[in-house]
Amino acid sequence: MSRVEQAIFTNMCMIQDAYGRVLVQDRLNPDWPGVTFPGGHVEKGESFLDSVIREVYEETGLTIKTPQLCGIKQFQTLQNERYVVLLYKTGQFEGELRPSKEGNVFWIAREELNNYTLAGDFEKMLQVFETDSLSECYYQGKDESLSAQLL
Repeated sequence: MSRVEQAIFTNMCMIQDAYGRVLVQDRLNPDWPGVTFPGGHVEKGESFLDSVIREVYEETGLTIKTPQLCGIKQFQTLQNERYVVLLYKTGQFEGELRPSKEGNVFWIAREELNNYTLAGDFEKMLQVFETDSLSECYYQGKDESLSAQLL
C-alpha cells in the first residue's frame, strides 16, 4: 500500500485585536458562503507560514506578524485528495483594513459571532482555534456520511 497521496493545503487565521474583537470575512464563494476567518490556498513551493501571511494580506489588507499554528482541519475530497486547513491565530498586525473579491471583512466582538450566518462547520473549527486541548477537526466517512471528530 502506497503512503503517497494527493493533498490540497489551505490556511485560515483568527486575528484578534487589542479590544478582544476578531476579524471576520463574509465570504462570497457559493461553495462555502458565510462568515469565517480569512485564509486561502498554499501555493506550490510556498511555506505554510508565508502562505497565511500572503492570504490574509490579499483578503484584508493587513500584514499579520507571528501567526501561531493552533490546529488543523482535514477531510478526504470526492476526488480522494486529503484537504488540509492549517489553523493559525495572531494578535499582531498592521495595515489598513479593506475588502477583497473574496468578501467584506470587519471586526466584531467574539461573543457576537454566533449572531451571523457562519460558513458551514465553522463552529467546529472555532472550538479548535479556542481550546488548547484540541488540535484537529477530522472528518471521517465517505461522501454524505462524513462526521466530524474534534481531537
